[in-house]
Amino acid sequence: MLGLNSCNSINWVEASTKRFHLDRGFRTTVESPKSAKLSLFKHGERAYDHVILLPSKSKGLGPALTANQFLDFMKKEGNVVVALSSETATPSSVQSLLLELDIHTPSDKGALVVDHFNYDSTSAAEKHDTLLVPFPDAPRPDVRNFFAGESLIAVPKAVGQTLENESPLLVPVLRAPSTAYSYNPKDEADTVEEPFATGAQLNLVSSFQAHNSARFTVIGSAEMLQNGWFLQDAKLKGKTIKTANRDFAQKITAWTFQETGVLKVGKLLHYQNEGQNKKLNTSTAIPENNPTIYRIKEDVAFQIEISEYKNDHLVPFFPASDDNVQLEFSMLSPFHRLNLTPISQTANSTIFGVSFKTPDQHGIFNFRINYRRPFLTNIDEKRQVTVRHFAHDEWPRSWQINGAWPWISGIWVTVGGFVAFVALWLYSAPTEKTVKKTQ
Repeated sequence: MLGLNSCNSINWVEASTKRFHLDRGFRTTVESPKSAKLSLFKHGERAYDHVILLPSKSKGLGPALTANQFLDFMKKEGNVVVALSSETATPSSVQSLLLELDIHTPSDKGALVVDHFNYDSTSAAEKHDTLLVPFPDAPRPDVRNFFAGESLIAVPKAVGQTLENESPLLVPVLRAPSTAYSYNPKDEADTVEEPFATGAQLNLVSSFQAHNSARFTVIGSAEMLQNGWFLQDAKLKGKTIKTANRDFAQKITAWTFQETGVLKVGKLLHYQNEGQNKKLNTSTAIPENNPTIYRIKEDVAFQIEISEYKNDHLVPFFPASDDNVQLEFSMLSPFHRLNLTPISQTANSTIFGVSFKTPDQHGIFNFRINYRRPFLTNIDEKRQVTVRHFAHDEWPRSWQINGAWPWISGIWVTVGGFVAFVALWLYSAPTEKTVKKTQ
């Protein structure tokens, strides 16, 4: 992990190096953004798994930390945490990087989020710029909440962010209270200007997860990560509370550094359903499974094994209560979209399965699992198979079809009638005529 810090007023990286190394197994390197030997890549591959970028006093970060360098780092599945502060200007490369991801910050230097109702009356009695906010809820009922907790989080001198599109890759983590707004204390204009954003439009912490599951997190307040706020009490409306900044910092960095919310696909199999409940974890059955050709209107079973990496080990994966893992059986478009249900469980995985009938359409089809949810790594598994017509000896016989019975009966009645007519014709002699003699 690479920690980038050039602002002496924020010492979270230096103070946290031992904790990351000992408690969470990270090997941390702390560098200045202006270091001549600094590079995110080595021999064309990323030199670090994760990067933490803290506020910088300089407007630029040098040629090794441009927006394109960070994007290339994420394309190689690197994870990035960017911490902002209203006390320092945001470097141009960081602004360009945020705009590339469609995350917007105030253009005014020194703009911060204030709230005259939810603030710490001890440290921000006059400025009201230290917000006290609860832990976030899940953004949707079908999304797991990885950041739940108790007590309140102190967010001092935060730079608010807005997400400008409906991209499923962008998800707010910590929103500002409804009474908060973005304000520049250096702006003493008499006229009332429209604020950058207000209420829940302001994000204090935002997240981005790329298609390759690389993660990017923007923390609007680097000060909230200082050790002082890990131990300090706050006062809200005369009531002393214990801040939960340490717990939140642990959760947000664990998610960004892919210690939580990481899905792993194990075995995947499909087979003709012959009425047998085949087990996925019996390796002797694997070679006879996963055929490449099926027939139309054939019963098929599908199973997939999914695990979730949690902290330092794999556990069985279960989706949220209102969520389902779905299977698509598709050609150009899905012919079937079916919910998978858990059918068995091992010590570190859950096996999901479903049975269905192939459509009455021949062609090239795909078994596809395209599972993309906020805060979970993406699953996109596809297996290609051919669906053929009935062979000439696979069609049902005519006497097996109830609707054909009248026609079959008509044929046999016609045959029987003809035979009876021929027999009657052959074996029926004409009557002899008597001739009366005359003189």
